[in-house]
Amino acid sequence: MKKIILIFSILCSMASAVALQWHDDLNSALLKAKKENKALMVMIESEHCRWCKAMKETTLNDNKVKAELQSFVLVKVMREDRESMRIFPEIAGVPTIFFMTSDKKILEQVIGFFEEEDFLPFIADAKKKFRKK
Repeated sequence: MKKIILIFSILCSMASAVALQWHDDLNSALLKAKKENKALMVMIESEHCRWCKAMKETTLNDNKVKAELQSFVLVKVMREDRESMRIFPEIAGVPTIFFMTSDKKILEQVIGFFEEEDFLPFIADAKKKFRKK
């Protein structure tokens, strides 16, 4: 029984270690990214968007994706937030994800829902572009 509890606690701690930390405020996320010298991943979503929900529940909940996103400052922006949306180019739909620098330079733009294996190359490309900046 002790072994089962130990294994369960280890698994729980591993799962929480890879939990994504999302920001709701774009300005504070930009400041954090600048301070920590990290790129940002900004997910533009809408409350009733089924593809946004699917992206969060599947792709962004995948352990490989979560591990790769640990080197980014993550922020969710609602499409209806006109103030935050002013810094982005016009978007065609949601979800739209921008990988960007803290000085608002867009490194990569991803439009729509992607499965985990199709989303990982976008993360890799954004990391490469950030290192070259």
